[in-house]
Amino acid sequence: MNIQPSTIKELLQLQLLNQLSLLSSSDSPAGSEEDSPFSDILNSFLSAATVPNKMTSGADTAAIDGKLGAKAPLRPGYVPDLAWGTSMNPLYGSRDSFAADALNPLIDQASRRYGVQSSLVKAVIDAESSFNPNAVSRAGAKGLMQLMDGTSRGLGVSNPLDPEQNVHGGTQYLSGLLRKYNGNRAVALAAYNAGPGRIDRLGITTDQELMSKLHLLPSETQDYVSKVMRLQRQYEA
Repeated sequence: MNIQPSTIKELLQLQLLNQLSLLSSSDSPAGSEEDSPFSDILNSFLSAATVPNKMTSGADTAAIDGKLGAKAPLRPGYVPDLAWGTSMNPLYGSRDSFAADALNPLIDQASRRYGVQSSLVKAVIDAESSFNPNAVSRAGAKGLMQLMDGTSRGLGVSNPLDPEQNVHGGTQYLSGLLRKYNGNRAVALAAYNAGPGRIDRLGITTDQELMSKLHLLPSETQDYVSKVMRLQRQYEA
């Protein structure tokens, strides 16, 4: 099928306008200091991140999944507007991904150290980078768990493209979010994607509150939470 150059140009312009619209509509730009690990989040919980987290119960998980419903995969062109990236764009990272099995020992080690279920860590990595350690989003999020440079520095990660540093840093941060929100997994995942500042401004502290205010969050965040929880169930099967 032949496509005129003018048509391609128009499509690219529309895509660019769409991305600019997504960025300008958000109140928490990528790498913003408001949701930076240098703020109250890291200072309050990293020191205690080694204590196991209390996870949402199975019954609560079923209710959350029902509320979120079946979501379509995140758009390949979606540009995350916060400290953590998602939906790696093929233009910005090789699709030669590490096999999930090859990362199991590393994931298990980080999971035990920071008290996070290994299935949840795997699900986040899958959603964020498809197990590609070289993934880089347009927003600048890097590596398996898509760490921004400022976030990496706050976590002591000197090379976010190093799988071991990235997984340990990302799991440490996820552990802190689970602790901050008292084991409410859906809230922690929403904060991982949309930023804890945005979640806190909406007064969301429990999964039930998240469900009642879900419509106030970007559709990308709603899709992200649903996708990670679905992937976790697959890794637990």
